[in-house]
Amino acid sequence: QVQFVESGGGLVQPGGSLRLSCAASGFTLSAYSMGWYRQAPGKQRELVARISLSNMINYAEFVKGRFTISRDNDKKMVYLQMTNLKPEDTAVYYCRRTAINDSWGQGTQVTVSS
Repeated sequence: QVQFVESGGGLVQPGGSLRLSCAASGFTLSAYSMGWYRQAPGKQRELVARISLSNMINYAEFVKGRFTISRDNDKKMVYLQMTNLKPEDTAVYYCRRTAINDSWGQGTQVTVSS
């Protein structure tokens, strides 16, 4: 059974940092591109960052230079390092395979507020 378990969210002040983790199971992580997505209240879910199986990386414009996506295929983990966080980054963050319509995990809440 394919499963994604996100963790690492929390409350942080503007300008702060967080590192999100995603534990993937039920498939061979190295064979798939992975993405981090987010959904803010009242908004549609959007792609934040993507890392291909060959480690090519793409970021949404609104996080370029602030977020870093990485993967550890041996540990079956995907990470999102977030720096210089802004209030508009407040959302529930999810990870998932980018080309497969997997069910979403529970996500991890990130709240950026002073």
